[in-house]
Amino acid sequence: MEPPASTEPDRGMSLPASLTNAFARVAERTPDAVFVEFEGTKVTYREMSDRSTRGAGALVGWGVRPGDRVALFMENSPRFIEAYLAVLWTGAVAVPINTRYRFAELAHVVGDADVRLVLVDEEGSADHDVSMAAARLGVPVVPLQGEGEGVDAWRNAFGAHDATIDVVPRSHGELAVIMYTSGTTGRSRGAMLSHGNFLTNVRAVTGAWGWTARDRLLLTLPLFHMHGLGVGLHGTIYQGSSMTLCRAFEEQAVFDELLAGHTTMFFGVPTMFGRLLQEARRREETPPPIRLLVSGSAPLGPDLLEDVERVLGSRILERYGMTESVMNLGNPLKGERRPGSVGLPFDGVAVRIADSTTDELVVRGRTGEIQLRGPNVFAGYWRDDEATSAAFARDGWFKTGDLGYVDEDGYHHLVGRSKELIISGGFNVYPREVEEVLERHASVLEAAVLGVRDADLGERVVAVVVPRDAGASADVLIEHCRARIAGFKRPRHVHFVASLPRNALGKVQKHVLREQLATERPPIDSQDPPA
Repeated sequence: MEPPASTEPDRGMSLPASLTNAFARVAERTPDAVFVEFEGTKVTYREMSDRSTRGAGALVGWGVRPGDRVALFMENSPRFIEAYLAVLWTGAVAVPINTRYRFAELAHVVGDADVRLVLVDEEGSADHDVSMAAARLGVPVVPLQGEGEGVDAWRNAFGAHDATIDVVPRSHGELAVIMYTSGTTGRSRGAMLSHGNFLTNVRAVTGAWGWTARDRLLLTLPLFHMHGLGVGLHGTIYQGSSMTLCRAFEEQAVFDELLAGHTTMFFGVPTMFGRLLQEARRREETPPPIRLLVSGSAPLGPDLLEDVERVLGSRILERYGMTESVMNLGNPLKGERRPGSVGLPFDGVAVRIADSTTDELVVRGRTGEIQLRGPNVFAGYWRDDEATSAAFARDGWFKTGDLGYVDEDGYHHLVGRSKELIISGGFNVYPREVEEVLERHASVLEAAVLGVRDADLGERVVAVVVPRDAGASADVLIEHCRARIAGFKRPRHVHFVASLPRNALGKVQKHVLREQLATERPPIDSQDPPA
């Protein structure tokens, strides 16, 4: 059965009570429509409904109850979606975990969220770090393994279980996901997002982007990330459209898929678009027109935007979102997509530019902190009242920590971050976390980590180290980081100095380091492939 013939976004529907109710509505309306295609296998809405409700029955039979936290340590695949929906069917809370995290990061998330169990796929079941972290906390790790006709991964994992579970309407205010993000102290904090946060935002986004049931999304972004989950997956479900899901981004395979002409939408980060551009030039081929290219998670250079339009024939739509509020701003679907701007607020999202200290409004055109209010904004950080209080102004506006301004036409521009967050290849890196890892090495006296502009990654992670002894070679320190933190957080370069520049209060002056690195010969390269 084909999706509905409508070519207009479905704006007239009443907002579902929950994400699973949104999925059930589509599965009932178009059960045989293809929901997701993955590595040559197609899964319909009916099949995903059967698989995920079977999973929910297994979880309930095992003892999972509404409000429990269930972690997902899984790569992109239909199995992730199946497990995610199964958790939500039960009324429990999904905790997606970055599969690049290593022991300390995993132990923090699993322990902080107080999860009942960790669901893993075949790759996750072989991951020693997640097994050790969960074992230390006494949390079961349950592998969902096996594919193919007649394979019931849930029965294999949990034994006998109920075949189905009732669709229970839940309120918009009920917690759906705890997604961990970098905080101001460098420790990941769990942003609490409700069904209503996601649903109100996905309705606004799909309406703004003209997303319909006829669209086919090529999704290579990780489903543990807000862009992949909160926009890619939820948008597909909300509009009852289809997606081609990739395990990861690989430019040759992605370019082949674009050449096939089935894709109408592709979402990525600037690094991905740069590599697709290189692939197009290498092959001297151009894919058919793509209705919508969307970039986010890191700044998009105007030159890259213009080059992609010239070579690929489609102009990128740049948007601005974050873990705590899903999508906030975007350039218009029809009208000017202004280079260097993240556009206009989505429906329901209020944006103001304020002084980050006083929260008073600044004059239009002047730089200040971007602050948000709306049904998309999260409730706060999981079990962290202090961080939650600090994240909101006295009058209730969410303080993003991002600096920007509004031009005379109402377009918003980002100019920097008040927090020292590095965004490398679309992933967040908090410098202090990397510095602490480096400073645990016996040969390191001090370390400062910063982001330096990079044509491929947006920003690359650079470490400036004051050595304690001659054992602090670049290769040794990068290997030290490799075993302790995710690959995208490891320094790409290590630069050695006699001392770190500091101000009168003793604070390291990273802007001075950045200027020094920009004028000197590039320091030692890690030779690591892009994360």
